[in-house]
Amino acid sequence: MSLKTLATCLAACGVLSACSVPAITEAPARAAPAIPSAWPGEPASQGQQAVQAAWWQAFGDPLLDRWMALAAERNNDVLAAMARVDEARANLELAGSAALPQVSATAPLSAGRSLGARGLTQTRSLQPGLQASWEIDLWNRLSQLRNAADLRLQATQADRDAVGLAVAATTAQAYIALRSLQAQLAAAQSTVRSRQDAVRLADDQVRVGYISQLQQSQALAELQSVQQAVEQLSLALERQRLSLLQLVGGAGDEAAQALMRETLGQGSFDAVALPAVPSAGMPSALLERRPDIARARLQLAASDSNLAAQRAAFLPQVTLSASVGNLLINALDYHPATVWSVGGSILAPLFNGGRLQGQFDAASAQRDQAAYAYRGVVVKAFADVEGALLSAKRLQAQWEHARQREAVLARTLGFAKDRYEAGYASYLEELDAQRNLYAVQQEVIKLREAQLQNAVALYQALGGGWQTPPAAPAAAK
Repeated sequence: MSLKTLATCLAACGVLSACSVPAITEAPARAAPAIPSAWPGEPASQGQQAVQAAWWQAFGDPLLDRWMALAAERNNDVLAAMARVDEARANLELAGSAALPQVSATAPLSAGRSLGARGLTQTRSLQPGLQASWEIDLWNRLSQLRNAADLRLQATQADRDAVGLAVAATTAQAYIALRSLQAQLAAAQSTVRSRQDAVRLADDQVRVGYISQLQQSQALAELQSVQQAVEQLSLALERQRLSLLQLVGGAGDEAAQALMRETLGQGSFDAVALPAVPSAGMPSALLERRPDIARARLQLAASDSNLAAQRAAFLPQVTLSASVGNLLINALDYHPATVWSVGGSILAPLFNGGRLQGQFDAASAQRDQAAYAYRGVVVKAFADVEGALLSAKRLQAQWEHARQREAVLARTLGFAKDRYEAGYASYLEELDAQRNLYAVQQEVIKLREAQLQNAVALYQALGGGWQTPPAAPAAAK
């Protein structure tokens, strides 16, 4: 076939196929996220200072730093995310190979025996050679598929970073919860010792008739209540210990066990400092700070490229092929004969029972799903930041009120002791003051834990110091 004939066939097939090529529509307008102009009630948070990548160092606890390093190295979710990146990279190589010529070596060997005019004859043949084929990417179908694979690789890398950030935040929150339970348990154990002294004193006073058995039973009941709390806190501490170990490789990991023994043996809840509220910056900058937003955006771009590739499938595909080799056959006394062929083919879809249209419609629906998924991630990101900023203010106010109440109740307990020792009040008044002071001590610790947990959540909501990689190719249209 001459080049002129080939061009004529290609043009005719293109005209026939183009009649059925669907148009690509834009993503639904409702999928576009609304970006606020500023954070409500946060005029002081408009600074542009970026969150540091090692944001957990702001808590000033060296043991926390070591837990974070161990989680980044051994957490199972992080390792699985890294394996998904390797898979996406391999898929990119696979998509790129489709646009390159395919060359294969062949060596067909055959032997046979047949009956002919001269009787039985045996035939043996060998034909070593090379075969090559190449699909010409006239309509950018293959390049669109490769671009989609490239974008999916970048989305997978962003997903790996999002998983790493989530694991880091979870590890920090688990460590803070462990320290909080240690502090609560220490306060409860200290209260148990004071209640035991009170019970011994009440026993002596009952024997001499100074107080009634009612007051003695009240003191004993208060002791049992706090001892029960000690058991509850001890159980919660053990469960939290296992949870933290699970984040860094499990209870069987020797490095994790060694770090846990060191953590339980030294340090305290007071060693975890409450960092200043980081700058949230402008809301629009959040789109470049969070890896989950980048992942959703890249997945949307990849779905656009895939949709364009499905549209190109309606157009003719041109494939060139060639082969060359030697033919060795016993009929020629095994003298090699050179054989070759060159050709091309045009595949123009005319009727396929709606298969191509169904694939295009599915790709279009997948693009719309990706657009809505991107909108959902952005909306959640804004809510995360705004909620953490509001919580930081309210929790600080609650903690300050609780500390003031603790100071007042400490003085109240002193007054109750003085009144009891002077004979102006019963021992039940002192017991009530002890109970109130213990409750507020636990509340102060829990509020400080809530502040620290919220600070971690705010760092995570702001992207944890992650920045969008500089080169992110857009989907071709």
